[in-house]
Amino acid sequence: MEDQLKYKRVLIKLSGEALSAGADGEIYNYAFVEEVCRAIKKLTEMKVQVAIVVGGGNIWRGRNGGNMDRTRADHMGMLATAINALALQDTFEQIGVSSRVMTAIQMNTFAEQYFKEKAVSHLEKGHVVIFGCGTGCPFFSTDTAGMLRAAEIGADVVMMAKNIDAVYSDDPKKNPDAVKLEEITYKEILDKNLKVIDAAAAAFGRENNIALHIFGITDPENLIRAIKGEKIGTIIH
Repeated sequence: MEDQLKYKRVLIKLSGEALSAGADGEIYNYAFVEEVCRAIKKLTEMKVQVAIVVGGGNIWRGRNGGNMDRTRADHMGMLATAINALALQDTFEQIGVSSRVMTAIQMNTFAEQYFKEKAVSHLEKGHVVIFGCGTGCPFFSTDTAGMLRAAEIGADVVMMAKNIDAVYSDDPKKNPDAVKLEEITYKEILDKNLKVIDAAAAAFGRENNIALHIFGITDPENLIRAIKGEKIGTIIH
């Protein structure tokens, strides 16, 4: 089974919105969260080392802070990601998957503080590692945090599981002629100002030669298909 896998150590970027998908105003769609965690459980059973960076958009987004100080608003967003990380950990534990939450900000009552060597040790022992609080710095998105953590832990790929199924040449909601792209470079994303990931994350990925696979999370089994190298979504290189 391991020989069939395209990647052996992966970082999955989960948006906060994915955790509330279809929940009609609720913070979590618990049934869907369990589906996602069960798909990740299958990855661990295939001996894939899995790290996760989770967003906080189902609870709070810094840019929604109105006249708030941006740093304070982003700190609130970091706390939202920590809440989501604990929710994922609870679901993993309920289905028999050992997991660890590590945060970029000290909150030792709830989670371990992140540092690379400990995170890699957890992965090598078979634990799913969930990173909270983004980069720990305001003004940087959890997309950027995903790229940063992937570089630090030596992940083979960043798998961005989104509410869209791929990267398109334009916004498909606004342009019915937008074309689905199987592959694209970071340079093209930046040059064409495509909004599928933020510019800081794209620039970091380009500079650090990070493989990025973007695909839809509507079907959590896509995580397994991507690990096996099936042609879904878009590969960014």
